[in-house]
This record gives sequence, structure tokens and C-alpha cells, in this order.
Amino acid sequence: MADIESHRGGCMCGAISYEVTGPLRPVVNCHCDRCRRATGHFMAASAARRADVAIVGDVTWYDATDEVQYGFCGTCGSTLFWRTSARPDTMSIAAGTLDPPTGLTTVEALFGDRASDYHTLDTTIPTHPGDWPTP
Repeated sequence: MADIESHRGGCMCGAISYEVTGPLRPVVNCHCDRCRRATGHFMAASAARRADVAIVGDVTWYDATDEVQYGFCGTCGSTLFWRTSARPDTMSIAAGTLDPPTGLTTVEALFGDRASDYHTLDTTIPTHPGDWPTP
């Protein structure tokens, strides 16, 4: 029997922890206005199947829009997750909340045209001016 891939993480104060028992998507950076404000910089997120994510503790969900929610720790304020009704089976996970080693790499950036003026975009990864390009 093959080993099941497993990753753990949590918030800064320890009130919320989580375990992902399954594969994680490579990291994608999002520079949209909502992600910049939710994180204070930009969202560097991996993702997993929602069914593979077990959360211990009470996540506070903020409805940023009718379709997008951000998950925070109500005690320390750590940004942990985001989810969208457009991909109901997927949970995005703030990559910085994963316990190392993650084995992940950053592969892409979205909304590069909205990156803050103090930030220099990584020119070694594909960067899109908006969301993922439509095939």
C-alpha cells in the first residue's frame, strides 16, 4: 500500500490547525485587491480537495463577495484559507500556514497588473494581468 500524502499547518496562535491528506496544488500568487487586503501583501496559495482538508478549531469566514470567502483565525487573525463557489470541491490554503517542508513551488501569478507599487513581481514565473487565462 502506498503512503498517503499528508501535510499539516495552522494559525499563528495555535487555535486552528489542519491536516491535508492528499495532494496539494503548486503555489499560485494572487495580487487581486481582495487578496492583498486579506493578507497584507499578496495571497500565496496552494489548494487541495475540500474532502481532503480536516480542520480543528473554529475558522471565521468572511464573505468578500457572493462567491468568495476568506477563512481566518478569530483569535490571532491569521489568514488560512479561501474558497469560491466557482470551485466548490477545492479549498485554497495560504501556503505560509503549511508546516515545512512543503515540497511546493510557486508556478504562476494572477492579477499581476494589480500588484502593489512597492512589490517587484517574480519574472521567473508566468504572470497574468487578471485571473487564469481562458483556454
